[in-house]
Amino acid sequence: MSEDWLVRPYMMTRGRTRPTGEDFDLIAIVAATGVPSPTAGLTPEYLRVLAACRNPISVAEVASATGLSLGVVRVLLGDLRERQLVTVRHAAEDVGVLREVLHGLRSL
Repeated sequence: MSEDWLVRPYMMTRGRTRPTGEDFDLIAIVAATGVPSPTAGLTPEYLRVLAACRNPISVAEVASATGLSLGVVRVLLGDLRERQLVTVRHAAEDVGVLREVLHGLRSL
């Protein structure tokens, strides 16, 4: 029998259901800012999220890549943002890109 431990979501987030600071849209793009120091004291879940963010990725894709629920990912990303280990770029900031996508879709 395997001794895999199941960590409940409320344990990963210490009972929190919302990230510190502003919330994360599903399509917000997050990216790791660097490698945390070995003394950062990050749990395996935080490290999984950071690994997923090595390249810019949407919040929804982080949840999919890590196998963690969206709510947990948002809380963990909030903590990582607070530690300045990830940056967040909201889709609304990329209006020009969205216009180009819309133009491309219309031309189809």
